[in-house]
Amino acid sequence: MSQSQRRDDARPRQKGREAMQTQDTSAADTVAALVTRARAAQAIFADYDQQQVDDVVAGVAWAIYRPDRARELAELAVRDTGLGNVEDKVAKNQRKTLGTLRDLTGAKSVGVIADDPDSGITEYAKPAGVVAAVCPSTNPAATPANKTMMALKGGNAVILSPSPKGASTCRLLVEYIHAELDKVGAPRDLVQFIAEPSKALTNELMRQADLVVVTGSQRNVRQAYSSGTPAIGVGAGNAPVIVDADADIAGAAQKIKRSKTFDYATSCSSENSVHIHSAVYDATLRALGEQGGYLLTPEEKERLAAVMWPDGKLSSAVTAQPPGKIAALAGLDSPEARSASFFLVEEDGVGPGFPFSGEKLSVVLTVYRFDDLGAAIERIQRLLDFQGAGHSCGIHTATEEHATMVAERLRVARVLVNQAHCFGTGGGFDNGLGFTLTMGAGTWAGNSISDNLSYRHFLNITRLARVIPPRVPTEEQLWGRYHETYGR
Repeated sequence: MSQSQRRDDARPRQKGREAMQTQDTSAADTVAALVTRARAAQAIFADYDQQQVDDVVAGVAWAIYRPDRARELAELAVRDTGLGNVEDKVAKNQRKTLGTLRDLTGAKSVGVIADDPDSGITEYAKPAGVVAAVCPSTNPAATPANKTMMALKGGNAVILSPSPKGASTCRLLVEYIHAELDKVGAPRDLVQFIAEPSKALTNELMRQADLVVVTGSQRNVRQAYSSGTPAIGVGAGNAPVIVDADADIAGAAQKIKRSKTFDYATSCSSENSVHIHSAVYDATLRALGEQGGYLLTPEEKERLAAVMWPDGKLSSAVTAQPPGKIAALAGLDSPEARSASFFLVEEDGVGPGFPFSGEKLSVVLTVYRFDDLGAAIERIQRLLDFQGAGHSCGIHTATEEHATMVAERLRVARVLVNQAHCFGTGGGFDNGLGFTLTMGAGTWAGNSISDNLSYRHFLNITRLARVIPPRVPTEEQLWGRYHETYGR
C-alpha cells in the first residue's frame, strides 16, 4: 500500500475522531453553561434562612402535587414513554410528594442543625453544591420532583437529566416548578434540566456537578461511580416476598395484587417473586386467582418466556405494559388469560437458566414453593445474588421470629412485614421508612448507601469541636475481660 493510500484510509478515522472531539466539546460547553447558572443561583440561595428554604421546597412539592398538574404530568408521561397508566401515575405523583414533604417539614437543614453540650459538638449544615439528578423513564415526573425537593432542602441547585422519553414530562414539570419559584422570589436557575438528553450530555453533567444522584439503569449508575464526582446510585430491583404458613392469605393476596399491578409494575420495588409455604400453597394460589392472577400452564410459560426474552434480554415490549397486551403478544388466548390483572408462573430454579427468577418490570409474578423457611431464605439469597442484590424482601407472617430471621440472614437493606411491597419500600404512611423514589442497596449492589435517599444525603456538615473534660479510659476498662479470658 502506498503512502498516499494510507493517508486516504486514515482520513475517515481522523474525521470520526474529530467529530467525537467536537461532540465532546459541545457537550462540555452546554453543561458548563447550565452549571454556571446553577452556581449563581445557588450562591443567592445560600443566604436563605430555614423558613425561606422550606417555602421553596413547599413550592416544588405543590408544582407536582396540585391535582390538575399531577394529572397532566401523568398523562404526558404515559403518552410519551408508553409506560404505566395514568391513574396510578397521578396517585404516585401525589402520594410520594405528600410523604416526602411530610418528612422534610420541620427538619433542620440550614445553619445549626445539632448541638450537643456533652460532646461539645455543634453541627452546621452546608450545601453540597450543584446536584446532577439522573432520572428514569419509568417515573419521569415523580422521581425528579422527589430529588429536587430533597436537594433544595439542603440549599443546593439541581440540574435534571431525564431519559429521552421522559424529557417532555421533565420540561413540563420544570415549567411548573419555575412558576412556584417565581411566587416565592427564588431564582429559576435553582432547578434546570437537559432539554435534549443524550449519553454525552448526561456523562458530562455527572463530571461537572458536585454530587450525582442516579435512579434508573445500572449503566447510568456505573457511569456515575466512574465519573470522578461523588455519587449515589441504586441497585436493581427483583423483590421476593414470602407467604408464611400462618399468613393472612386473603390479605397477603390483596396486597400483592395491588402492589404488583400498580402502574403496571414500573416500580423497582414491585414483587417479582412470591415464595409460598407448602401448607398454604394451594390456598394462596386460589387467593391470588381471586385477585385476578392467572396461573400459566407449562406450555404457556414457554410462550411467554420467548416473548419476554427473545434474545436473552428482557424485551421492552412487555415492560410496564397492560396485561392484555402481554397476553396478546404471548398468545395467551383463553378468556381467563385475556381478562387477567397479572400472571403467575411457577418456578423452582434460580439463575441465568431460569429467566423468570430475575427482574421482569411487568405484571408477571414468579411463584416458588417451600417447606422450610431457612431453605427458602437460602434460595432467595441466591435469587438476589443473581439479580436484585441488596434491595429488599417482604414477608407475610404472624410470627415475629420469622420476620426477624429473614432480616438477620438476608443481605438486603429492607425487610417489609405484611405490607404491599412497592408502597412500603420507598416509605409508607404506616411504616417508619423515609419517603423516596431512590433506594440504596448497599455494597451488596455496589451502592454507596443502603438506606432510603433523604435530604441529609445532600448536605455537607461542619462540626465545631470544643474542649470538654477529658475522657481517658483505664486499661482495665478496655482489656479487663480480654486479659481475664485470654491472658496478657
